[in-house]
Amino acid sequence: MRKLIILLISFSFNYYSFSQQVADTTYNPVIKNPEYKPGKGPIVYIDEGHSNFHTKDGRYKAFATLLERDGYKVKSYSGEFDKEKLETGKILVISNALNKKNEENWYKPVFPAFTENEINTVKEWVSGGGNLFLIADHMPFGGAAKNLAAAFGFELSDGFARDTTSNHPDYFNLNEKTLVRSSITEGRNRNESVQQIVSFTGQAFKIPSDAKPILKFTEKYVILLPDTAWVFDKNTEIINAKGRYQGAFKKFGKGKIVVSGEAAMFSAQLAGPQKIKAGMNREDARENYKLLLNIIHWLDGKLE
Repeated sequence: MRKLIILLISFSFNYYSFSQQVADTTYNPVIKNPEYKPGKGPIVYIDEGHSNFHTKDGRYKAFATLLERDGYKVKSYSGEFDKEKLETGKILVISNALNKKNEENWYKPVFPAFTENEINTVKEWVSGGGNLFLIADHMPFGGAAKNLAAAFGFELSDGFARDTTSNHPDYFNLNEKTLVRSSITEGRNRNESVQQIVSFTGQAFKIPSDAKPILKFTEKYVILLPDTAWVFDKNTEIINAKGRYQGAFKKFGKGKIVVSGEAAMFSAQLAGPQKIKAGMNREDARENYKLLLNIIHWLDGKLE
């Protein structure tokens, strides 16, 4: 326990040291065979109507640019979810949504980011053939998206998933079987296959029986459930993360859903005054962009 508390102190220090992040606009990995000609692909909406921490031209600039270079039309989605507007797009990306009450207050209680009407609207849209990529990070983002995820059978935790043996980023790989083989990790050929994924502090969630895992936690991981984000002490509730996941996917009616418990792995940012790379632009995370493209291709029906 003493070792874990020391790791948590260092963990919190690193967060406050590197909390100022800007998009790395120089990040442009090679896409050998773009899925579509420029601007000819379907519309991918990135939600910006729910106090989102990640937006198309903000912290998810690299995310949007990567998809655009693959031929997709990436657009911001503002306001509440409306079925008629959702029908104009093929994929909806929701990353780290929040209720306005928690926009500046990252402590309990954590309020839902979406109304019941919106949840029903998204659920019906996916069931009818829509495709949802739901990304909900550590507290308070997991709590804010909990109700939406539950509509599809996923049980999010409003906490922090941490490796008890290291304070480095989290590595999921085939050798340790923490990266699970599937159509999404294999891709359509060797150039699209993924061997290792790096994530940067997210949450751990339970998946329904009909979902397939992507990133799996082992017993060396724990879930920390503080009352305030990034504030850990001897009273912080801790549970083991074994049997939980940080990525999974499933079909839902005529549509599909992918859930990720960490957001930075799909970004490319420069953190702190020294502009330290964080996200897909890190050398050890050089395959992360392949996972992102594979997820989008699976949602688009190009990868089965």
